Amino acid sequence: MSGDHPTLPENQRPVSGTAAGVPYLALPPTAVDARPAGPTRVIVAWPGFDPPRTASALAAAMPMTGVPTWRVYLEPPGERPEGLGSGALLETAGIEAYGAAVERAVDELPAVLDEIRREFGIEEGPVGLAGFSFGASAALLALARGEVPVTAVALVTPVVSPLRTVRSLELRTGRERAWSDGATALAERLDLTAHAREIASRDAAVLLIAGAHDPMVEPDDVNRLRDLLREHGVHAVEAATFRMGHALASEPGTTAEPPTTEAVRVDGVLNDWFRERLADVTEPPEAPEHSPGADLEDLRQAGEPHAPDAPDHGSPQSPGPESHTTEPALEPVPQPTARQEDPVGSRPESGHGGSLVPATASEPGADAPPGGPAELTSPALIPSRGHVRTPMGEAPRAHVPEPRTPLNH
Repeated sequence: MSGDHPTLPENQRPVSGTAAGVPYLALPPTAVDARPAGPTRVIVAWPGFDPPRTASALAAAMPMTGVPTWRVYLEPPGERPEGLGSGALLETAGIEAYGAAVERAVDELPAVLDEIRREFGIEEGPVGLAGFSFGASAALLALARGEVPVTAVALVTPVVSPLRTVRSLELRTGRERAWSDGATALAERLDLTAHAREIASRDAAVLLIAGAHDPMVEPDDVNRLRDLLREHGVHAVEAATFRMGHALASEPGTTAEPPTTEAVRVDGVLNDWFRERLADVTEPPEAPEHSPGADLEDLRQAGEPHAPDAPDHGSPQSPGPESHTTEPALEPVPQPTARQEDPVGSRPESGHGGSLVPATASEPGADAPPGGPAELTSPALIPSRGHVRTPMGEAPRAHVPEPRTPLNH
């Protein structure tokens, strides 16, 4: 045990287990300045095929510590495929593996939630959903299909249209896709813009986050989805573009590592957005010597392989130490139009550390629709001082936790 700070209390430490055959890592509510408002007591999140690729890696990148609910991170179903930029999606087997993983994640959600509620004594009610890349697509498809009641869903670089993503890949690689008719039909079925009407009917708040330098999901795709949702009556939909690429973690993205600058900034936005919708914020108490929330060693130990008999689910790998590179600081940027280079002008930081400068995610110079929701100008999207998070730009302090009593499954 490290001698420079105390071990987390057991009720604040991450818990790993299996629910309905799906491995998960769960973070208990530890926010000291907020309490749940309304019936939502859990947020379910999925990682991507690119870093972060596992539940523990996503929990380190997007812990959402300031949200006073359980945050449950699920492993992707099946064999863990190569990243979206690898070229695998150009082949029928690659797009079929992607589609099968998205649809299976959605199909498994109700049973997983039932077991999670029983395990942790979480009362029935709607949930929040979140995800990165593949996981964001699964979250939005789950909302569209109405598998479970949802109050809010936050999507980071979602694969809005597999076909348009693969077209971008064709341009980058100089290769043409070799899909069967069935693979083409599957890609069309997973085009999230085709589900705008169903998504609108669920009456959930939607946050879309794009990367200005994302080679796989163009920001225009994300904005097109936002506009379609508004046309179909989703008033609580917001979109933001950050000066970042597609990934939210360094390679290989399979273990809990100190968050990149991109991840810290995105996590700050998710914290505030979910807090506005799911929490009553109270006056923060005096900051403890060791802030609540899981450290990296907690997440690494909780994310170690624990269910080898889980059907067709890849267990998190534990590679050797990897060097971690912190990217230059990011700011929200105005959304570039198609084939237009995004702005590179810098913006001044605001007064308190870690805040995001408010900026619109609409087209440059465009005003928000009359009566429509604000984009990044909403105070809800500016991280507050009261959050219980590692300060931006600083790696979380790691320590070796005391063993937690294993769960019985």
